[in-house]
Amino acid sequence: MKTTKKAVVSGLAMIGAAVLLAGCGAAPESNGSSAAAGASDYLPCMVSDAGGFDDKSFNQLGKEGVDEAASQLGSKTPIEVESQSETDYASNLQSLVDQGCNTIVTVGFLLAPAALESAKANTDLQYVSIDDTVDSDFDGKTDAPNIKPIIFDTAQAAYLAGYLAAGVSKTGVVGTFGGMNIPTVTIFMDGFAQGVEKYNTDNGTSVRVVGWDRTAKDGSFTGGFEANDTARQTAQAIIDQNVDVLLPVGGPVYQSAAVAIQDAGREIALVGVDADVFQTDPSVGDLLLTSILKGIDVGTKDAIVAAGNGEFDAAPFVGTLENEGVGLAPYHDWSDRVPAELTTKVDALKADIISGKITVESYLAG
Repeated sequence: MKTTKKAVVSGLAMIGAAVLLAGCGAAPESNGSSAAAGASDYLPCMVSDAGGFDDKSFNQLGKEGVDEAASQLGSKTPIEVESQSETDYASNLQSLVDQGCNTIVTVGFLLAPAALESAKANTDLQYVSIDDTVDSDFDGKTDAPNIKPIIFDTAQAAYLAGYLAAGVSKTGVVGTFGGMNIPTVTIFMDGFAQGVEKYNTDNGTSVRVVGWDRTAKDGSFTGGFEANDTARQTAQAIIDQNVDVLLPVGGPVYQSAAVAIQDAGREIALVGVDADVFQTDPSVGDLLLTSILKGIDVGTKDAIVAAGNGEFDAAPFVGTLENEGVGLAPYHDWSDRVPAELTTKVDALKADIISGKITVESYLAG
């Protein structure tokens, strides 16, 4: 998937507004347009980003949330459409409007502009925006009262993963790369790097991070969210720098990273994102140190259940360690290779982040 420079710059400009939203307490008035029809007549819908619903990660979690909500509600079977590229967003949304959807979930930062346009044109419908605040005028509020943002401060969980990675690394080099240089990707990479920095401070070590430069706010990117040869080559370039823990950020790009790891002929730990990849993709389970979790399925399910019951709430949901919207997956097959004292320290850091003793920098930290 390609993106224009204008789209990325526009997205980065939304950062300031996202900070304000993270602290937003008052909800806009509830839009209860589906209440009169009743849950059995309620139709939830979803548009994926280019990764597709079988990405075993971001889009898949959103779909699972919608499906579970529909089952709980006893509503109509959800209509879920996949986007192959950015050019599909507007037409996919319009197709769902035309099919009588009550609530439309859009998956991903890049879908936000099309979601906003559709929401403004269809004020009687409800929208749920995963991973974007939809604040194009940067006033700290979502631009339409019928859009609910579901966003995640994944830097907090990535911080823990970075500390963990530094602690298990034998080469003293860990790496990361992403699909695109957009905030919802780089928030993982930056949090990861902060965790490595904390490990070095605590232990007098000098573990290096390759693939992301915190000062320059730039690093290694594939240019899209597909598992392809570009992603494999990007992973290989990171691995060639003596990395033995690798964090790929961008849905299915981890699959290409896994191929590069398997071809390397040495022990390299993989860190998953969004879902517990050990469970969603057992084929790479033996490589996984952990996964950085986003509660996309839970947040989406809750939003759809509320909407289906006529209780749509447009107040932004911000996932954190404290509300368990983000977290670390179990170490699974890596459990016996993680020292007990390191596990204890990671748990203590989690408590310190929740208490506010440690602040992890991110565009959502408020």
